[in-house]
Amino acid sequence: MGTYRGVDFMHIDSLLNEDEKLVRRTARQFVDDRVMPLIKDCYNAGRFPAELVAEMGELGFFGANLEGYGCAGMSSLEYGLIMQELERGDSGLRSFVSVQGALVMYPIMTYGSNEQRQTYLPKLATGEMVGCFGLTEPGFGSNPGGMTTTARRDGDAWVLNGEKTWITNGSVAVVAVVWARTPEGVRGFLVEKGDPGYTASDIHGKLSMRASVTSSLALVDCRVGEDRRLPDAVGLKSALACLSQARFGIGWGVLGAAMDCFETARQYCIARKQFDDRPIASHQLVQEKLAWMVTEITKAQLLAIHCGRLKDAGKLDFAHVSMLKRNNVGMALECARLSRDLLGANGIIDDYPIMRHMCNLETVKTYEGTDHIHALVLGERVTGIPAYR
Repeated sequence: MGTYRGVDFMHIDSLLNEDEKLVRRTARQFVDDRVMPLIKDCYNAGRFPAELVAEMGELGFFGANLEGYGCAGMSSLEYGLIMQELERGDSGLRSFVSVQGALVMYPIMTYGSNEQRQTYLPKLATGEMVGCFGLTEPGFGSNPGGMTTTARRDGDAWVLNGEKTWITNGSVAVVAVVWARTPEGVRGFLVEKGDPGYTASDIHGKLSMRASVTSSLALVDCRVGEDRRLPDAVGLKSALACLSQARFGIGWGVLGAAMDCFETARQYCIARKQFDDRPIASHQLVQEKLAWMVTEITKAQLLAIHCGRLKDAGKLDFAHVSMLKRNNVGMALECARLSRDLLGANGIIDDYPIMRHMCNLETVKTYEGTDHIHALVLGERVTGIPAYR
């Protein structure tokens, strides 16, 4: 299998330093060698490729932009490049890594005690331990402030009751970061597999993200000690800050899916001949679609790189992340749709990755804040007027 060369119409590589290129090259080779040979079968079978977890841990993919406790300590831009390459393989694989790092390791690192960091982070970094993030509920997705999951103090412990759903990694997670409402406000807790009253069950029948584990979590008088409360996680803003970390990775990841769709369509259109034995790439309507895709991919690359630089400089705002996530996911989904169109009937078969990317991106557009919610975040920022109701 040949090495993927990426899409670089406007010399984007000139904006990357050698360390960044090395990180991308490592992740790219991993996807070429280990992900591509099996991802089609995993998707068709509805199976997450768990055999890749330990290897991704060895490569430093989990919590790659965190420092200490066995984490790789990469820059935000290097982390983004990893997400880009993983999603070129499949959104489900990138989601696994994104949840592990941004939604489990990040809150433990940021809000956890020293003991919690020492207990969980080294094992999460290697992949020996898998985590999940429990915020979304059956009745509350875009409005997490409406959560009904509760935690009440009982002596030196907390008793949790409620349900979480659409939880990536849920049933395979050893530890869940669960958000619950207390009399003092929203707080974060670490719930472990095997805790009495805690169960996880997989969601079946998915037509998207089929190579990813998606679950529901049930907490029925689930009792955890005070040592399992994240001491510095105070209020819903703590949970939302975790989502900003994950959305940053999504904004990078979908570039990989868009690039894979574009390059598949470009090569197909050059090789496919119709009408007087000419390649369909010679036709104006085809070239217009390819021109649109490469332009939008280039713009999205520049946006992602600038956000990465801002993040490393401590200047990235959550509204910037909303623009990154909203723009790049919408762009990637349209690239998938245009690429499917260019391949004609071949676009729907699994010999090509396009329909798989398209189905996955329909989910990516919805999770971690829908397209509409991010539009409202941006609208509030530019007008000063919230319009969520």
